[in-house]
Parts: sequence; C-alpha cells; structure tokens
Amino acid sequence: MDRMNLQDALFNWLQIKIVADARPHDEAAQRTVDFFADILRTDHKLEQFRIDRVDDTMIHVQYAQGGKSKKQMFDREAAEKLLEDIRSNPKYNE
Repeated sequence: MDRMNLQDALFNWLQIKIVADARPHDEAAQRTVDFFADILRTDHKLEQFRIDRVDDTMIHVQYAQGGKSKKQMFDREAAEKLLEDIRSNPKYNE
C-alpha cells in the first residue's frame, strides 16, 4: 500500500485534532488523532508537530523533520469542515 503524502497526513491529523480538541469526551476522535500522529512519526519521521497559530483564514502547523523546523499552512475553513459536519449531524450530537 502506498503511504499517505506528508501534506495529506498533516491535514488529516489537523482535521481530527480540531475535532478531538472540541470534543474531549470523543474517544474515537482521540484514537484517530493518535493514528494520524503515528503515521506522521513513522512514515514521515516527524519529531514533533503542533498547531502553531490560527488566524482568520489559515491554520499554521509547525513540525520538525530531520532536525529542521518547518511550517505548513492550511485553509482554516477546510480544516474545520469535519468538525462543522459532525456538529451539524444530529446523530453525533448529544
């Protein structure tokens, strides 16, 4: 199986991290964060990664790879879409 490219893995981690942070009781979301974090560490050799900054239009993710600090920016609306979809579906709301 082909591995997920770094940008997709970071975006998937970011989307579910936003969900898990907003829904701390959601164990499935936390397990999914851990799954994508493992992909980032194992497949892409990231030493660390975190949400660095959120502004009106972008979310900045800082990460370290090969001893170098790097930053990737993602469209905020796209990154928050999964949480929005979950919140708008009564099946997932308490």
